[in-house]
Amino acid sequence: MKPRLQATLGQQLVMTPQLRQAIRLLQLSAVELEAELAAAVESNPLLDWTEVAISVTNGNGASDSSSHEDSTEHLPPEAEWGSNDGEPWYERIGPADSDDDAPVAEQVAESDTLHDHLLWQLHLSPLSPRDRLIGVALIEAIDDDGYLREPLDSIAASLAPSVEASEEEITTVLHQVQQFDPVGVGARSLGECLRLQLAQFAVETPGKALAHQLANGPLERLPKVGVAGLASEMRLDLGEVETAVHLLRSLDPRPGAQIGAIASDTYIAPDLVIWRQHGLWRVALADGMRPRIAIHRGYESMVRHASGSDASYLRGHLQEARWLLKSLEARGETLIKVARCLLKQQAAFLEFGDSALRPLTLREVAGEVGLHESTVSRAIARKYARTPRGTIPLRAFFASGIDTGAGGEASSTAIQSMIRRLIEAENPRKPLSDARLAETLKATGVPVARRTVAKYREAMSIPSSQDRVRIG
Repeated sequence: MKPRLQATLGQQLVMTPQLRQAIRLLQLSAVELEAELAAAVESNPLLDWTEVAISVTNGNGASDSSSHEDSTEHLPPEAEWGSNDGEPWYERIGPADSDDDAPVAEQVAESDTLHDHLLWQLHLSPLSPRDRLIGVALIEAIDDDGYLREPLDSIAASLAPSVEASEEEITTVLHQVQQFDPVGVGARSLGECLRLQLAQFAVETPGKALAHQLANGPLERLPKVGVAGLASEMRLDLGEVETAVHLLRSLDPRPGAQIGAIASDTYIAPDLVIWRQHGLWRVALADGMRPRIAIHRGYESMVRHASGSDASYLRGHLQEARWLLKSLEARGETLIKVARCLLKQQAAFLEFGDSALRPLTLREVAGEVGLHESTVSRAIARKYARTPRGTIPLRAFFASGIDTGAGGEASSTAIQSMIRRLIEAENPRKPLSDARLAETLKATGVPVARRTVAKYREAMSIPSSQDRVRIG
């Protein structure tokens, strides 16, 4: 990854339009990325589809083009797509592991709304059960644009009588929710939304301090008096105000709209492929995720000979094309980096299934790969990997943890898998009650309360023991 893009995805830097593009591309699903590239090719004459080459121009305007089959620049050296004998990865693993013959229903993407996205982050956060209940109430009150429109006293009333929470407690949990992706979610006003996003910028970002001041109130007068009028009222230099206003306009006033529901008839297009080779788990970008666009050589050569408005037009589009290709490269390398961490942490999950899934949070992965939590969240949102276990969402590699009382933790997903196996093996005439299931789990070193067992059982849509009784 280019140093500037790599730093952008991992640290706080000045958010230029090009860097915002890199972050936006990262959060797109495979289907959305394909649509984005199609729109880019349609609008930029210097971009063209290519099936056999990937072209990236250097700063001197020269073009480096390499064969799609021969180049592995965007992939790690050990993650070769095919084996030495030319067999594709899925034939080496075995026909039984291929998704090609899977039921069509299993290849349809799961719906992923803003609330789903926020609840998933909430359950991975190190919060107490009480705070999680407050967090759920807050998230349910957030609208599709990402704003919390309901007053805190209404949130408190909705929690009663099961949870008696003060507005101070609710505010504390709200601040935690406001750290979730997308940045700016949970704000109670436009000004707060903008301030939450400004907090992600480095202190030395030009115009940040003044932009924060404007977001606290003066910005509301901008439509009436304009930038010059605002500068006059505040007795500030016009250039300084223009810089701050430009920074504010680069922010997203509707952060929740970034996370839209996937249509129920959308098919899954894997972003990554995970397979086992020589006893080790490997990962590579899926074929469809390799850049299939290049800079058109004909138009590129015209840039050097054009003049006047034509030269300005072509150079502008050439720069846009270069940044798009670099952003695609950054997206792929970030996905690979995060996926390698997931393989390292959850190899047992791929070997043995849900029962071997260990607790893993966004914070742990972010710390290991040197990225911000929100970047990791974007990298895995609506992303899928094709594995020997089928095509699974990257979210499946994460799980909250429960203390086992023996110095370790068991993931909630693993506990649900244990409960399901116990129920499948029970005597249908004498089904196991939730209390009995809790006792059995405790005997295996996983102390779980009866109410927790009931919650997990209901989440898996498994009836109670009374409704599971079968005679004959």
